[in-house]
Amino acid sequence: MEHAENMAMGAANWLKRLWPLLLLAAVTTLVVAMGWHRYLTLEQLAANRESLRALMDDHYVLALTAFTALYAVTVALSIPGGVVLTVAAGFLFGWFLGGVLSVVGATIGATAVFLVARSALRDVLVEKAGPKLQRFADGFREDATSYLLFLRLIPVFPFWLVNLAPGLLGVSFWTYVLTTFVGIIPGTFAFALAGNGLDSVFDAQQASYESCLAKAGEGGHDSCEFGIDPGALLTTDVIVAVVALGVVALIPVVAKKLSRRTV
Repeated sequence: MEHAENMAMGAANWLKRLWPLLLLAAVTTLVVAMGWHRYLTLEQLAANRESLRALMDDHYVLALTAFTALYAVTVALSIPGGVVLTVAAGFLFGWFLGGVLSVVGATIGATAVFLVARSALRDVLVEKAGPKLQRFADGFREDATSYLLFLRLIPVFPFWLVNLAPGLLGVSFWTYVLTTFVGIIPGTFAFALAGNGLDSVFDAQQASYESCLAKAGEGGHDSCEFGIDPGALLTTDVIVAVVALGVVALIPVVAKKLSRRTV
């Protein structure tokens, strides 16, 4: 009887710890199963731009709030589409306000993932981690600001992984929030700025698509595509500048390691 009670108590504790993670997983599964993530494309933005602008004109404050919430939820659920949302923000709200909304929404969503990972999984990882992993975690925390700024500035790893890992490695809450907020600013504003001039891109692509349909005839819908690559909106100069900022973020780490060797 006592054993059964202990098992029930243990299961209850696990459920209490894991329910936020299970909730995120369930909602993500629902979104993907319903196909709602397929609406996060530039093609959908181009097709619905007039209705979205009309909605903004009628309910501007609500539009700002809804967009920020949508961005936060998208990031929290680790659904691809952050780049498209950032471009859409620049297109709909202007590059500055769109960039601000995107940074705030992304930071809120990323912080939610961090808190879920820290509360649900970190204790288990600490219990199971070997000495090598523990040393890695200690080293990461020691220079967490530089490492996280680098990872935010240069997306060498998926955004969802960089949201998750610091919570498991014991990075402090405010270090995570501040490095996330600051680190995503350059790339976010670059895409928001690209979105600010998207009308001409949409018009040119629409004209090209309609021309293709006219030439192709009845089978045109199969051979003609209306597609825009978000990555193509960034210039080489912007990419080089963002990479340079990422390298600068690692200078304190390199300097510290070199100073230790010379001592």
